Amino acid sequence: MPYNYKQEMKNSNLSSGLEDYIEAIYIADINKTQLRGAQLARNLNISRASVSEALAKLSARGLIKYESYGVITLTEEGKAEAVRVYHKHNILKEFFVNILDIKENEAEDISCKIEHIISKSMLEKIRQFTLYCERHPEVAENFIKENS
Repeated sequence: MPYNYKQEMKNSNLSSGLEDYIEAIYIADINKTQLRGAQLARNLNISRASVSEALAKLSARGLIKYESYGVITLTEEGKAEAVRVYHKHNILKEFFVNILDIKENEAEDISCKIEHIISKSMLEKIRQFTLYCERHPEVAENFIKENS
């Protein structure tokens, strides 16, 4: 699915916790992995009861299709929401790894936390700056050299 950043950056009514769930479901979908609630609980290191409650909320919002003990699948609306969250996460991670030279596992952890609270305008500025640095690699290289 092609990603249109500007189009997808609309207001989301999902809590940060539900965003984590839908992103994990999307990653399983990308990897062509059938995902059930128990596996999702293990992946996120969360209780099965918490996962069941979150899946019920996502299902009620029409973002996933899910029956108890069955495979979890994203609806078209759910996939659009998941893509938005996933790309927000990746914009941040790319910035931390490629521009600030943060180790990948630390960048992953930081991105996961910040993706829920960052404003659209700040995320857009980070995205634009990352793109600028890709066109002008000396900017990031000089920054990294000066701050090592």
